[in-house]
Amino acid sequence: MESIKEIYKIGHGPSSSHTMGPKKAAEKFLSENSEAAKFEVTLYGSLAATGKGHLTDYAIEQSFGNRKLQINWQPKTFLPRHPNALNFKAFNTENELLKEWTCYSVGGGAIIDDFTQSETVEVYEHTSMLEILNWCNQNGKSFWEYVAEFEETDIWDYLEEVLRVMYDSIKRGLKMDGVLPGGLKLPRKAQSFNTRGHNFATPFKRRSQLFSYALAVMEENASGGKIVAAPTCGASGVMPAILKYFQKIHNTDKRNVIRALATAGLIGNLVKTNASISGAEVGCQGEVGTACAMASGAATQMMGGTIYQIEYSAEMGLEHHLGLTCDPVAGLVQIPCIERNAFAAERAVSHNNYALLTDGRHRISFDEVVETMYKTGIDLQSKYRETSEGGLANFDALPNC
Repeated sequence: MESIKEIYKIGHGPSSSHTMGPKKAAEKFLSENSEAAKFEVTLYGSLAATGKGHLTDYAIEQSFGNRKLQINWQPKTFLPRHPNALNFKAFNTENELLKEWTCYSVGGGAIIDDFTQSETVEVYEHTSMLEILNWCNQNGKSFWEYVAEFEETDIWDYLEEVLRVMYDSIKRGLKMDGVLPGGLKLPRKAQSFNTRGHNFATPFKRRSQLFSYALAVMEENASGGKIVAAPTCGASGVMPAILKYFQKIHNTDKRNVIRALATAGLIGNLVKTNASISGAEVGCQGEVGTACAMASGAATQMMGGTIYQIEYSAEMGLEHHLGLTCDPVAGLVQIPCIERNAFAAERAVSHNNYALLTDGRHRISFDEVVETMYKTGIDLQSKYRETSEGGLANFDALPNC
């Protein structure tokens, strides 16, 4: 498996697969063909179907600057390798083709092509939760210590920066009000949730705070603000909300929060390696479901859970999101994406509580639910995988309806 740095990508929303990935691909192609006279980019499948709402064209145009550029949209054409495909072409002044490249935005801001399986080197020798559990048990180690064993020493500095960006996005989001960009005219709610929560008794106050943290990040994401894809932009509100919640409510110290980030990254890495975190490939279960699994495991570790209780908590996080479709209204990362992050954070707290009441033994393993999630996602019709052609996306959610 690759470094957990690839699970936590720092960048701008609203989508890691539709904004961050295409921007990275465009910059790479331009750097290799900087002398070309003009460029042509064709977007296929999900990238074309929801690219406008996800600012895909804007991200690509920003990358090419004032160079001559044509963008083509092919929402009905799906290339075999992945639903999020891009084709780049560079031409000279005589309109002769200089270079052509097809690549795929596979989720979390990662880009691959027909010749690569991953854009980074592998750093972990194990690829399943069972193998990692056995290693930890045999060596008397925790998950975060397993991460420390295989990652480079700068991983802790990187995770500290990740935490800083997460908390900054919460802070900005809680200060903002008004309407989110896009045709839905959706009002921001994070600030009001946080304010109203202070008027209630402790249990409701805490839950209001948790919701407001997740909403704050997702509203920043929807506005194109700086966030951390964890593991994607569309699921970027879950982990920050859980970490901030536990640090504030349970006085978890910063060191243990960062260690929880490491464990969560490992959980997300396993899903990415053995299934998918791409909504265009497996639906929202791969995005919010994975984020919930990561947050559930992190929460249980911060509460002193064993490696087996952490595994159980993460398993529940993914299991209880099986079959969740990706059907964004108007192709925007707003409805139902923003609320889903808030409720996934709430579920993570519940999974933590449930797992800590057990000894960690259960019937369905994390590895089995990851395999099931992937099979379920492949079985979903394409209209339920980030094309805005089915489910909730069929309803007119404009404010005047």
